[in-house]
Amino acid sequence: MRPSDHQQYGLRLTELLPPALVLTAGLGTRLEPLTRTRAKPAVPVAGQPLITRLLAWLARRGVHDAVLNLHHKPETIARVVGHGERTGVRIRYSWEPTILGTAGGPRHALPLLGPQFFLINGDTLTDISLESLRVAHLRAGAKVTIAVATNPAPQRYGGALVDDNNWVRGFSDAGHGTAAHFVGVQLVDASVFTEIPDGETTNTIGGLYDTLIEQDSHAIHAHRVTASFYDVGTPRDYFATSLAIAEVEGVESLPVGENSIIHPTASLTRTIVWDRVEVSKDCHLRDCVLADGARLPHGCTLDGQIVVVAPHQDPRPHERRLGDLLISPFDPPTGSRSTI
Repeated sequence: MRPSDHQQYGLRLTELLPPALVLTAGLGTRLEPLTRTRAKPAVPVAGQPLITRLLAWLARRGVHDAVLNLHHKPETIARVVGHGERTGVRIRYSWEPTILGTAGGPRHALPLLGPQFFLINGDTLTDISLESLRVAHLRAGAKVTIAVATNPAPQRYGGALVDDNNWVRGFSDAGHGTAAHFVGVQLVDASVFTEIPDGETTNTIGGLYDTLIEQDSHAIHAHRVTASFYDVGTPRDYFATSLAIAEVEGVESLPVGENSIIHPTASLTRTIVWDRVEVSKDCHLRDCVLADGARLPHGCTLDGQIVVVAPHQDPRPHERRLGDLLISPFDPPTGSRSTI
């Protein structure tokens, strides 16, 4: 950011950025079966929980206060985050007894936030400049400013329909080749959410934001960025992101989780091991994820499988049981898993 930008928009070089609300309450249905063990933001990415990576990025970018909304397996998030002592960000929590959605969640958390705040997806990682996003928001005079980039996979990701002046005119499902890709970071005015009754389940896209655009064509601004983007939406995304970040960080082999034991005769190739896992002798694993507490018996051979502890859950058609373990392929047959 240029000094003139700070002067023009009333910012001081030492001024703290607004707080952030990180959306961490979701059920993580697309990441099943891993989210039967942890909430999606708590899954380890190259040895570090996704949420702590995200909070550390916020701290590096100048955000020092954040709120996390909680619902699904909240203890798995709170256990690794606490009050934020290890991240450099002061953490408070907004509890949702029922899922309130991407608009209802922020509405419920407003008492913990200021008049303006960053709204961050809890299942993606990026490295955009939050200062630049704020300046773009103030310059545009928008109520919402979303960070967008060139869509890396139009057949997979929907996006924002943006005009030549960078105003958002609507949103599209996957398959729209010209839609801009939302990278999971936005700056919003709290007033956008105040008309929603507290406790009402409402989404932004497909709900509040569509209404906002109908009422004001200059309500939602798109801030174009060039930045890294990592998705942890599905097991395949999670696996690819873990490998990619390990490579970026120069990690030769994926870290093994706390209190996990790998027998010296076992062979693990590109395999992610969470906490309290035991791999017995003569096991051979390739491209697998072993979730918390999994204990693999002698001579087990797996390729491209996810292993979770689920003694009381019936296996789905694409899963098989091994003792108290459920074993699932990375890519279940189409239609076997619901989406959010």
